[in-house]
Amino acid sequence: MPVFDLAQNSVRDLNASLHRLPQDTNETFWEITNSDGKHAIVAGLDVPVEVEIKGHVGYYCAGMNKRASVRVHGNAGTGVAENMMSGIVHVMGDVGQSAGATGHGGLLIVDGDAAARCGISMKGIDIIVKGSIGSMSAFMAQAGNLVVFGDAGDALGDSIYEANIFVRGQVKSLGADCVEKPMAPDDKARLADLLDRAGLGDGIDVDDFRMYGSARRLYHFHIDNVTSY
Repeated sequence: MPVFDLAQNSVRDLNASLHRLPQDTNETFWEITNSDGKHAIVAGLDVPVEVEIKGHVGYYCAGMNKRASVRVHGNAGTGVAENMMSGIVHVMGDVGQSAGATGHGGLLIVDGDAAARCGISMKGIDIIVKGSIGSMSAFMAQAGNLVVFGDAGDALGDSIYEANIFVRGQVKSLGADCVEKPMAPDDKARLADLLDRAGLGDGIDVDDFRMYGSARRLYHFHIDNVTSY
């Protein structure tokens, strides 16, 4: 098991070492120590490895992740799992703004709270936040699912397209074109499957969540909606 100490080596050296790994590598478990809030740790991974980061991380940790499983034993700054393609990123603390921004796939799990714009412009990623989320979350979200166990801030789902938002707590306000929708059996099954993937299926009732999505009033320009664009 490779152990990489960021007190002795740079993030650039770490990322270069991971990027050089062949697809059939037998170095499939990495431990990173002394992360100390450094930025861009394990960005751009494209190999099926597991990475344990023992500490807090800064901006864009696990950005563009593909196939890897990354666990952060601490908090994460802005843009964790930004533009993620696949794999799993699990932050065991709180995260800053724009968590999972523009993500195309994979699963992001946040054990704590997420700041503003969580899931902005998400394009297929699934995000589970066990705490609460800040304002403008899922802004222009195009595909994927955002699941929130706590509360949501102002303007949730502003200008949303086809993504789904599930919230168990209170929603301060909804953004333009975002409305509450009834949960059909297929929606409940999708939510249950997502919770199972995250290891959270036991003891959680999907009926405790409310679902939000697009009212589809902004798909085509209409003069009556001009103030909403």
